[in-house]
Amino acid sequence: MIKSWSYIEEYKRLRKKILKSIDKTLISGQIFFGKELQKFEKRFIKENNLKYGVAVGSGTDALYIALLGLGIKRGDEIITVSNTAIPTVSTIRNCGAKVRFVDISSDYLIDTDNIEKHISKNTKAIVPVHLYGQACNMEKICKIAKKHKLKIIEDCAQAQGAKYKNKYVGSFGDAGCFSFYPTKILGAYGDGGFISANSVNLYKKIKRIRFYGIEQNNKKNKFNNKYYANEFGINSRISEIQLSILNLKLLQVNSWIKQRRKFAKVYSQELKNTSLKLPIENINCKHVFHLYVVCHPKRDKIIAKLKENNILVNINYPFPIHKMKAYNASAYIKHNRLPISEKISKGIFSLPLYPNLKENEVLKISKILKKILKTI
Repeated sequence: MIKSWSYIEEYKRLRKKILKSIDKTLISGQIFFGKELQKFEKRFIKENNLKYGVAVGSGTDALYIALLGLGIKRGDEIITVSNTAIPTVSTIRNCGAKVRFVDISSDYLIDTDNIEKHISKNTKAIVPVHLYGQACNMEKICKIAKKHKLKIIEDCAQAQGAKYKNKYVGSFGDAGCFSFYPTKILGAYGDGGFISANSVNLYKKIKRIRFYGIEQNNKKNKFNNKYYANEFGINSRISEIQLSILNLKLLQVNSWIKQRRKFAKVYSQELKNTSLKLPIENINCKHVFHLYVVCHPKRDKIIAKLKENNILVNINYPFPIHKMKAYNASAYIKHNRLPISEKISKGIFSLPLYPNLKENEVLKISKILKKILKTI
């Protein structure tokens, strides 16, 4: 059985180092806000060429805290896409803000030519989603944001290490939000997230928000390190155990991205003359292939046949957010339709792609898939 994703081989390879690191962390007597946190935040900022940043409890928390930190509130409107993970939208709604959905282009990313049509007097920010591992056109998004005085919160959950014009995602906007969910480019064995900030004031604010609004390491504040909320905050700590694992794995991220790109190239070469719509790497972009997403009108038949051949695949995402009961009444959609998002949701599926997959498995999947495509 070839699974759509698995961490078992990775864990077997790193097991001794991971267990040793966890043991060292537990013996230190520090469960939260210890040396592993300090080490990780410094390393992550350096590796991704960011200005400031803090680690938080999850990628969902990262988005929510970033929105709160930038002052998003009830009555505000935020522009984003509908073909994304639920947290992109749920965090906006949790702030009391409304969503203005913009359709996507054929590359599955926000259609930058249509953003300005959706800006209203209440629009306060754009949340570009660097979906599947590829960066949005940040040059154009930044120009639009500057023109209309909008904030930018980059959703980098699937795109750590991706670049636009040789600059890392998460470094363009006011804030960038990353996820360390196990399946991600850098995955913990539990939840985790990170928020990058381009200003020191935002950095200080999100640092307070992640821990109940309590001031830490600021001697100028009379309530420094005291159990006193300086502002509204939440509990979004990430444990030293998860951070010790992430510190180990962070050193291997570049080699893992290289492996992902290698497998994506094999898939593209093997499947180029089939009826599948294959992913593209845009000009000026470095795609990290968190997912290798293909599209076909007979998706369900293909998936069933692959399963018969012991190959499991995922659908990311089968329902656009605006079609979900929880959100379809609370979002603004011009002309009430997002035709490209709606169309592609019925045909997309993700082929197995992760660093511990073997090249012969990629070739096997491609061979079987080509046979299936000839028979449907």
